[in-house]
Amino acid sequence: MRPRQLEVATGIAPESLSRAQVRRRFLALSEDGAKLAPAGLAREQPEILLEPPYAPSHELRVFDATLFLSDQLYDEGLGFLVGYVALGERSRGRVTRVHPRIFYKDSSLIWRVASHFVHDEDHYWIGKGDVRTERRADGDYVCSAEDTTNLPYEVQPALDAISRKRKRVRDDDAVELVVREAPSGRIAPYADFVAPRRRAAERGLVNGGRPVARFRRKGDPSSLRFAPGFEPDLARGVVESSDVQSRFFGGRVAKVRVLSKNARIQYLFFASPTHVWIGPPQSLSDELSTYGVRVDDVVVDDDLCLPAFEYHEDGDSQIPAGFAGAPHPNDPHRADASAWLDELAPVREFRRRGLGRR
Repeated sequence: MRPRQLEVATGIAPESLSRAQVRRRFLALSEDGAKLAPAGLAREQPEILLEPPYAPSHELRVFDATLFLSDQLYDEGLGFLVGYVALGERSRGRVTRVHPRIFYKDSSLIWRVASHFVHDEDHYWIGKGDVRTERRADGDYVCSAEDTTNLPYEVQPALDAISRKRKRVRDDDAVELVVREAPSGRIAPYADFVAPRRRAAERGLVNGGRPVARFRRKGDPSSLRFAPGFEPDLARGVVESSDVQSRFFGGRVAKVRVLSKNARIQYLFFASPTHVWIGPPQSLSDELSTYGVRVDDVVVDDDLCLPAFEYHEDGDSQIPAGFAGAPHPNDPHRADASAWLDELAPVREFRRRGLGRR
């Protein structure tokens, strides 16, 4: 059966509404019967989220989801927006539940959603979505599939814009109010995150669940091969670009969204003054879960999607052996991955075409 043509959404931006209008829109959902359903401590008193600093001030519409968002907040380890996910307003004409979530930007400049969190005497750890089993020389390990928490690439520029609108405010309570706390050591998320993904997998997977990109030889960037049609189309597939400022990455960072040659998936390229790297590819599916993320995966070799600076310590490195450069001057636990990245064919083509430049 031939797959249906997927629509490419571009130009998603906050609605042209005042803060008061957004608040009235949000409260109207409740008056129409929508239940506010936080997963954290606020489930006992959800109305606390209707007051500053948690009350929404911005509205985004993407596919059949409406995202209401607070101004930017931060705590001891995280900068974030409180995001409220409302599904079904356009398809069903009404919303039955609104799910508060924590949207945060990770170290590679991708906005994510927190699936759960752990906070004990030793750790403050944000849950990073579904899990996968990795086979290593010394056994099998359960690891977070962090890309499962990446918010749609279509809304990333809008989230960047919202986060810059006002000076961020410290708040140490939002995460535990909004997000479900897990016991120490729990990596796997809960059923509300996993179940929509399992149902989507039963209906069919992108490329049949096979990797769309892999390395024929481990540790050899020149051995990268794409499944036919799933290569990034850097000649005709650029659909959108935006930029952010990052002191960590040395200034302006361009974000360039690129379709694959078969227009079935999309890539997000990042270009700083010194580095180019690629975010994990996403499908173009319009189905989102109550966490605001897509429910279907695009499988790819993780080494394609290293950020410019990646974890690298003695005995524990995410950078292929022999390719780790100097540590970042502000984070000795991360090393320069450009020796690997600059040997990847799509990175070389991106640079050759000058796609990260104004």
